[in-house]
Amino acid sequence: MRRPAPRPRTLRARLVAALIALLALICAGIGVVTCEAIRHFLVDRLDRQLSAAGGRYAASLDDPGHDICAQSPGTFGARLVDGGVTRAAVVGGVPPGGDDPVPFAADRADAAVPLDAADLADLRDLPADGRPRDLTLSALGRYRVAAVPGDDRDTLVTGLPLHPVDETVQRLLLIELVVFTAALTAAATGGTLAVRLALRPLDRVVATAERVSALPLANGAVDLGERVPDDDPRTEVGRVGTALNRMLGHVADALTRRQNVEERLRAFAADASHELRNPVATVRGHAELALRHPGPVPEPVRHSLERISAESRRMGTIVEDLLLLARLDAGRPLAVRDTDLTRIALDCTADARAAAPGHRWLLELPAEPVTVPGDPHRLAQVVTNLLANARTHTPDGTTVTLRLDPAGRLTVTDDGPGIPADLAPHVFDRFTRGDRARSRRTGSTGLGLAIVRAVVQAHHGTVTLASTPGRTTVTVTLGEH
Repeated sequence: MRRPAPRPRTLRARLVAALIALLALICAGIGVVTCEAIRHFLVDRLDRQLSAAGGRYAASLDDPGHDICAQSPGTFGARLVDGGVTRAAVVGGVPPGGDDPVPFAADRADAAVPLDAADLADLRDLPADGRPRDLTLSALGRYRVAAVPGDDRDTLVTGLPLHPVDETVQRLLLIELVVFTAALTAAATGGTLAVRLALRPLDRVVATAERVSALPLANGAVDLGERVPDDDPRTEVGRVGTALNRMLGHVADALTRRQNVEERLRAFAADASHELRNPVATVRGHAELALRHPGPVPEPVRHSLERISAESRRMGTIVEDLLLLARLDAGRPLAVRDTDLTRIALDCTADARAAAPGHRWLLELPAEPVTVPGDPHRLAQVVTNLLANARTHTPDGTTVTLRLDPAGRLTVTDDGPGIPADLAPHVFDRFTRGDRARSRRTGSTGLGLAIVRAVVQAHHGTVTLASTPGRTTVTVTLGEH
């Protein structure tokens, strides 16, 4: 199957193509009109010559002493009597082959023209009204002929060759083809330069939009000082530039307000977490102290104290996680040094195996230790949170595999029930929980994976998740510092 020709995609290419197509149509129209005009002019001149000649040449064919000097070379004459041709001749001789006639010799006498049956039929069918008509003769080619009645109840046919007309029109057509081709080439070159200059302001608009699109608008304060230099409201591109500059101003204001709100929220979270640490620790300490009272404690009171102690521990974990996230959001520097990821993987897997012996824990490590620049405490927290997430949200008997490759990429894979499709895009958001009842029972705060993403991003890395029923994989790739 033949593929269609590719269409120009850029605006510049489409404009140039449209310009060339329009010029080509105009040139084709001019060529057709001029060729038809010159053909009509030449044929009309032949018609006037035929009208002036009348049937004199044809009438003189039976006179052996007639003078042919007054007749132009190539003049054809025929005399018909009772539907038969008594004689047919041409001034200057018969050229060799009527399909490709050659110039007639002006110094040659007239010569008889051989006529076939088709020629005889065409001559008999000519009305003797003196009107010129086109006729093709087998020995001479195309002719312009006119038939008039003679004095002896005969019909006199006179004709002039159309070959000079066709040759002139063909030569004009060739000249026009050469001239129009050169004109279209020059127009394509000049049009390309003109369109490029005309669209230069649009290129600046595109360049500004591309620079803005490359800015990290989702993170932190952004200096949105980019503006389109072309903002003349009298031009189309200027109006586009004005609208884009106005939109960029609105976006800059919105980003500034958003950044101020986020900074206030971070400050509030950090301040609140910091202020809650001591009261939570005090509540927990008093609950534990009350549980150690040597005297008898009523069972309802003991149960309440145990719940107070457990919830205070859970609240303390939430406070510490919020405080950590607030510090990471504020861009606090990490304690970066060479960190042995292999040792972290071994220790975290051992802790997970002790915390959940009902799961099957597998560890795949390269032959050589993997060392990366990073904060060892925070990276250990990443691995711990990933394993805890797999343990919390999968039933006993689930196989959890921690894999570390020599490049430092770390993956945690489990064969549990998977994460619902509507929840998967939000698992790294804060306070996101799958099974809320199970999360409360196991003490999940919904901050574990949020901390994983924050720590990994602080290490200039990425964390991704892929989940289907029976297989969930979290991949952590650390960046370079």
